[in-house]
Amino acid sequence: MRTLVAIWRILCVVGMVARGLWLAGVVMPRRDLAGRRAVVQRWAVQMLRCLGVQVRVSGDAHAGAVLMASNHVSWLDIPALHASAPQARFVSKSAIARWPLLGRLARAGGTLFIERERKRDALRVVHEVAEALKQADAVAVFPEGTTGAGYDVLPFHANLLQAAIATATVVQPIALRYSEPGHAVSVATQYVGDTTLGQSLMKVCRARGLVVDVHFLAPEPVGELDRRVLAQRLHDRIAAELRAMTAAA
Repeated sequence: MRTLVAIWRILCVVGMVARGLWLAGVVMPRRDLAGRRAVVQRWAVQMLRCLGVQVRVSGDAHAGAVLMASNHVSWLDIPALHASAPQARFVSKSAIARWPLLGRLARAGGTLFIERERKRDALRVVHEVAEALKQADAVAVFPEGTTGAGYDVLPFHANLLQAAIATATVVQPIALRYSEPGHAVSVATQYVGDTTLGQSLMKVCRARGLVVDVHFLAPEPVGELDRRVLAQRLHDRIAAELRAMTAAA
């Protein structure tokens, strides 16, 4: 039975990807900024619904220029954040730009791509993020640089946070937690190790009752903080929130 459910969900996902390409190529160029964000949010909500994922949001996304910093669990993080903060642009690994279809969707959403294997590329992306923040954009980053299992938060890389310091922009920490019946921390959504995107998609589509909790924490003023100090402060706040969310489940 779960296999049939998974097949149906995958067919829905294929349809949503096709719809996303049509929206990106035909609809969004005709909309103003608010209209494009509304399109992105509706698409993300519908995609998560196709996957059987419920989104629960607490707190408010900061209005105006903000660097959002979130823990990273799954490829689901991006639609989950688009569903709750459609104004956010993302910084993602450059490999996503080369993914068939999904890369085009990411580019249409204003994603900034970084070559994580090249340390010098971080400087280029810092400048791009800083320029976006100067234009009052919201930019979302995953300072862990990779996905974790969801039980705790991996060490944060501080490089991209320099963009917020250079532009005196607040940073908003976000805690993401996936759960499913019987598991306060979801097993089905874990995207770690040698797991491929296809394998992860099948695990998600076979799961029951998946929920992603998106907690927007109070923004952190950067002041004259060193980026490493800021990274540790954000890490500790998100980790503490994640522990509290898991303990309350």
